[in-house]
Amino acid sequence: MATESSTSPAVGRALDILSYLSERTGTAPASTIARDLDLPRSSMYHILTVLTERGFTVYVPEARGYALGAAAYRLTSAFTMHDQLERMSRPVLRSVAAAAGITVHLGILRGASTLYLLKEHPPRQSELEPPLVTAVGVLLPAHLTANGRAILAHLPPAQLHALYSRPGDFVSRTGRGPRSVDDLRTALALEKAQGWSEEVELIAAGLRSAGAPVFDLHDQPVAALSCTWRSRMALRDPSELIGHLVAGAKEITRRLR
Repeated sequence: MATESSTSPAVGRALDILSYLSERTGTAPASTIARDLDLPRSSMYHILTVLTERGFTVYVPEARGYALGAAAYRLTSAFTMHDQLERMSRPVLRSVAAAAGITVHLGILRGASTLYLLKEHPPRQSELEPPLVTAVGVLLPAHLTANGRAILAHLPPAQLHALYSRPGDFVSRTGRGPRSVDDLRTALALEKAQGWSEEVELIAAGLRSAGAPVFDLHDQPVAALSCTWRSRMALRDPSELIGHLVAGAKEITRRLR
């Protein structure tokens, strides 16, 4: 029996149809879907039409039935990829955090934003570390974060331009940072050449971050490792921290491949 949301019954019915098809092998005729989910045929056909237009379901004429479409499988594969990425990355992050003595993040791109998936603390807190806004689940502008820039630096030019095609895409948090796609492209070219990215006081005054890219088996950038420290505290050579990040990112890349 289908369940309806009082605020949006069409959304609830669409989700019921997708869940129903996900549990079946092969196709299901519209009449069978309507009967099993106790849905009015008129509204069900309308919802199936929309789902098919968007690629979430597909109609198979030979079987006179519906099945899940490519768009639904893309959502599933994205979830599977993230789960695999987190499982393979967590022990590496833990090792890097312990070796570098600093909190380490794993982040991915969500459009033009950095989404933080994992966060690992060192065994003992260091005075090098400031309070951080980069919690798991937080979204920040990718062109301002070292994590995001490490991924952006390896994107094809057309994809980068698609993400940053308007002046309004270049928000600023501290009055600093790139203001155009040409500014961003110039900075990313240098960071790509050196193998890691950085930002100095682009997210918050007094803070500096570095990030190193993670690649999949197709050599596409899929994530990055990053850490943040107080930019005015010279407790150690930053190259030591960056070396740990780069090594950790390379190890995750090796595991993904």
